[in-house]
Amino acid sequence: MALIALAADKGSPGVTTAAVALAAVWPRRVLLAETDPAGGDLVYRSAAAHGGPLNPNTGMLSIAATARRGLVPDQLWDHVQPLSGGLEVLVGLGISEQAAGLAGLWPTLGRAFASLADSPNAAADVIADCGRISGDSPATELFQHAALVLLLSRTEPEAIARVRDRAAALSNKLHGGARGAANAGMPLIGVVLVADTNNAAKLSGQVNDMLVHAQTGARVVGTIADDPAGADQLAGRRRGRLEKSLLIRSARKVTSDLYQQFGAAWSMPTGPAGHHPAGHNPTGHNGPAGTGMPGHAGAGR
Repeated sequence: MALIALAADKGSPGVTTAAVALAAVWPRRVLLAETDPAGGDLVYRSAAAHGGPLNPNTGMLSIAATARRGLVPDQLWDHVQPLSGGLEVLVGLGISEQAAGLAGLWPTLGRAFASLADSPNAAADVIADCGRISGDSPATELFQHAALVLLLSRTEPEAIARVRDRAAALSNKLHGGARGAANAGMPLIGVVLVADTNNAAKLSGQVNDMLVHAQTGARVVGTIADDPAGADQLAGRRRGRLEKSLLIRSARKVTSDLYQQFGAAWSMPTGPAGHHPAGHNPTGHNGPAGTGMPGHAGAGR
């Protein structure tokens, strides 16, 4: 399985920006799922493959009715829409009040997301944008089915303190036992820092040491560049060579490192020789020829 859940504790470190960037350069077919109970952004900021707007009623909202009757992983594709660059997305709820319709269904969704990589028909990894979470956030019910939970954080002292405490709380909730015992538990909990590229390596080492010393059961797995210009390009608000942006270059490094460390544990999708599923090309980039990027995508959260 390969369900990767992204979340943050407080503030706006850019969970959606990071989720879209990682999905855009993911080396296998990937489904980007907006699972933030507070509502998604892509439907407001993204163009669909047909050039028009995304349908807000097709996605997490429509899947709620299906999931109440049971959910086979391949049924997820019935609720997916491609962005103009080819990235396949399950658009989020429109407003937080709609989350009531998913009450009790989060574990069902988690199992379906985790099992999609093993589908004999249309296998894909799932990157879930869970937004900001707290102890009672229903999106955390996805985490027990994930291969990896990534907590996104900026590098201000208060942000680092919050991600340390959130990582420890999640380790205890997901793995139980004494602090620090979660190191061998599943899902693995990683921290991704949003940082200036000039001091990213130094900050990563310092934060990782803090996480280990505090026995959180988490560690730093990479950094995403703090790149407002790249985020605007990713969101379709600014022109430029997106693939050359610091944001996308850092996202490539994170995905490469994740696959080097954990890829062997994730089942590889199968299919006819030479076949590349819709929305995925053999270079490992989702998006139009020449860019490898989605034409428009959400950012800023």
